[in-house]
Amino acid sequence: MIMRKPTIEQKRLNVDLWIILATTFAALEICMAFQSQFNNIVKDMHIHILLRTLTAAICQFSIAGLGISIVAIYRKESFFSHGLRFKGTLKSIVFCILCFVPHIIFLAATKQITSYLPFQSVWMTKEALSSGFPVNSVTMLIITTVWGFFEGFNYVVISDKINQRYPSKNRLLNWGAIFCAVTCILIHGMIGVTLEGFIEMLTVIIIIYGMLIIREITGNAWGCIFIFVFLWNAF
Repeated sequence: MIMRKPTIEQKRLNVDLWIILATTFAALEICMAFQSQFNNIVKDMHIHILLRTLTAAICQFSIAGLGISIVAIYRKESFFSHGLRFKGTLKSIVFCILCFVPHIIFLAATKQITSYLPFQSVWMTKEALSSGFPVNSVTMLIITTVWGFFEGFNYVVISDKINQRYPSKNRLLNWGAIFCAVTCILIHGMIGVTLEGFIEMLTVIIIIYGMLIIREITGNAWGCIFIFVFLWNAF
């Protein structure tokens, strides 16, 4: 069997993916190694809320955002080339919300829903909202940008890069979406062992895989970002 030599474009995509993966896992290891120190800073009420939010945001962005930003700068590649456009926005958002419905049903059935507030799972959100202006606005802008925009868009860029490198003739067999769904499950520790855990894992797979399939079909990435701004940490 003759092995085809990678094209220049394939080599470029290989480098891009290695930069993103290396940056992500290096940042993840560093954050895990200094987790106790990190938690002490973030939970220390004597430190200003804005400084604590920036500390947490740097850690979060380094894991979900830094890699794709390095590649974008290195390649002089615009984020807008990954589906940040007006056309198809409503369709993208509506269908991505539908992908989240099974997870909402699961949370309701297991009585895990007590309230709705975007980013309420982020430690600093409620304190940030109760702070005075302009601290509350600046802090929430940081949270929305890092835990909302970049966490959602990170999946989009990685999926796009993988699909460009390993294109599939079957639209539903999306290697980028598969990789991102599996990575999300592993990073968030949602590997289902019990029946309840398995169902939760399945609903999360539907969210990540579904939203990235919709991004491919509509050519619009705003639905993916909408999920992470308004739904992912909101229940």
